[in-house]
Amino acid sequence: MMKFIIIASLILTLTACGDSDGQIAINPISVSPLETNAPNTTYSPAFAGQTRANGVRTTASYNSTVLTTNLNSPWGITSLPDGRLLISEKAGTMRIVSQTGETGSPITGIPVVNSGGQGGLLGLCIDPEFSANRMVYWVFSENISGGTVTTVAKGRLSSEETTIENSEVIYRANPAANSTAHYGGRILFDQTGNLLVSTGERSGIATRPLSQDVDAALGKIIRITTEGQPAPGNPQFSDADALPELYSIGHRNPQGLAIHPVTEELWQTEHGPRGGDELNLVKPGANYGWPTITYGIEYGGQTIGAGIQQQDGMEQPVYYWDPVVSPSGITFYKGNRIAEWENNLFIGSLSGQHIIRLIIVNDRIIGEERLLSGENQRFRDITQGTDAALYAITDQGRLYKIDID
Repeated sequence: MMKFIIIASLILTLTACGDSDGQIAINPISVSPLETNAPNTTYSPAFAGQTRANGVRTTASYNSTVLTTNLNSPWGITSLPDGRLLISEKAGTMRIVSQTGETGSPITGIPVVNSGGQGGLLGLCIDPEFSANRMVYWVFSENISGGTVTTVAKGRLSSEETTIENSEVIYRANPAANSTAHYGGRILFDQTGNLLVSTGERSGIATRPLSQDVDAALGKIIRITTEGQPAPGNPQFSDADALPELYSIGHRNPQGLAIHPVTEELWQTEHGPRGGDELNLVKPGANYGWPTITYGIEYGGQTIGAGIQQQDGMEQPVYYWDPVVSPSGITFYKGNRIAEWENNLFIGSLSGQHIIRLIIVNDRIIGEERLLSGENQRFRDITQGTDAALYAITDQGRLYKIDID
């Protein structure tokens, strides 16, 4: 066990007035933006506050505890109804971990994954009726003819919690690609009992344009039923060949999905190239621009496409980072144990090696904080437990609990 206490010194002023979307207006005393490194580009934001928001700090006393260091490259985390945590591991296993760090044995019965590169067993979630049906849903990278795909599967966690019973693939994000990168891989239930899944564009120059093609499932948010069929009420795209499961298009490598606890809007994070990591408010049927518009450049320094950041018919990110922080899993804080965190968004940062806290008011970012930046960990995913604490996993195998002191 390792434990430290962070006591912040900056005061936040909270106002009781609500705004149009039901969020609590929070007026932080501004400090300079946290990001002091030079950006990779000379691009200008489309509006004030779209990048390098003012820094804020939590005033409440809270602590962070390492519950275990024995996980093997964990990738996804979700809470079970009894408070324990179900965690996926990149190589193809799941484990259950208690809120005190007791780690179970690997759960069997999961289809074989391709864990090369950025692939493996990725995001997971449980059925809203898990207490009755014990169903688990997950995303993984699968070998098929022609390469690999982002695949969605489901199965029942056995009563003994040793295996996944009757596992079956319900969806594949075709076409396959000869790549082990940019799978996307997050999954969650929406308010209607259907699944939202993020898919990446598979990284290659040849597959990038498929983010804009509505007859391909790469670089998309898709919305499907628990049987893997297109969900009722999906948006209509103009192309007659458009896949009916599409919810939004024009994404690069989206590794974060979360639904706002008040507005019920879908928010998403995705990895940019060199610069241009994005936070998006996802609207059904919208186009988020990749690779036509981006706030990033090629890793070699060249512009991407025409080197433009805005185009009619394409959505702007609510927020972007340059240089990158590599945002991965995200969650909204919806407990009141730390009142100033209410409805704030928390993001696991990989290359940034911290947890990002963003204050959102009227769908704009008004403050950014970095938590656990001294831990030197790649934070892969974060969730809120049944006890209202935050739980975060890292590529190095740690599980953190973050809660009021």
